[in-house]
Amino acid sequence: MIIDNLKTPYYAVVFSTILTDNIKGYEEMADKMELLAKKQPGYLGIESARKSIGITISYWSSLEAIIAWKNNVEHTEARELGRKKWYKKYRLRICKVEREYGFES
Repeated sequence: MIIDNLKTPYYAVVFSTILTDNIKGYEEMADKMELLAKKQPGYLGIESARKSIGITISYWSSLEAIIAWKNNVEHTEARELGRKKWYKKYRLRICKVEREYGFES
């Protein structure tokens, strides 16, 4: 699903991943983190796609909201487990979205 009701400016956290071969439990944890993120103040939405490279973009109202999510205890534990078990490589980028537009037929 593409989120199309966000009002600029807002922030996007782009999380790109390459997984290891050992992904047992990964999908369950990803679902759990998405549900947890939805409860965080400042959370605006999420978009995700996976092929050989996974890309998840979460949207936030402020940098403070992103930092609070980063420091969430359960999120921190999941991140550590990901580093030890699921991720071969990842990159996280934080962007300020000042303008957006789109098309829908």
